[in-house]
Amino acid sequence: MDELVRYRLVSAADRLKSSSILYQNGQWKDSISRSYYAIFTSVRALLATVPIDFAKHAGVIQYFHREYIKTGKIDVRYGKILDTAFQIRNNCDYNDFYIVSSDDAKEQLERAEDFLNMITHFLETAT
Repeated sequence: MDELVRYRLVSAADRLKSSSILYQNGQWKDSISRSYYAIFTSVRALLATVPIDFAKHAGVIQYFHREYIKTGKIDVRYGKILDTAFQIRNNCDYNDFYIVSSDDAKEQLERAEDFLNMITHFLETAT
């Protein structure tokens, strides 16, 4: 596995750990944001194998859908997880009155863990 891929997977795991710590301390919006970044950084680890990168999150997300979801390489549910995480993170970060619950943050944390595990497994079996 390439050094950049490994670095991004470690970064994704670090963001997941931060999400867990924030969740445990009742910082649900920030936990959701870190969960999204764990997912996003996992996708960027995958893109490092191409190698390709984009200046904007939307470019990364679109490429992931086009090259991995629509081709069937990765299950469609992971595309939905990414899209939902992006939307919720935007709401948490930019909508002053967006309210989240402990359950919302926990769900995003669990999805981020699942996503990171899937990407890690995908990368290990693809090489």
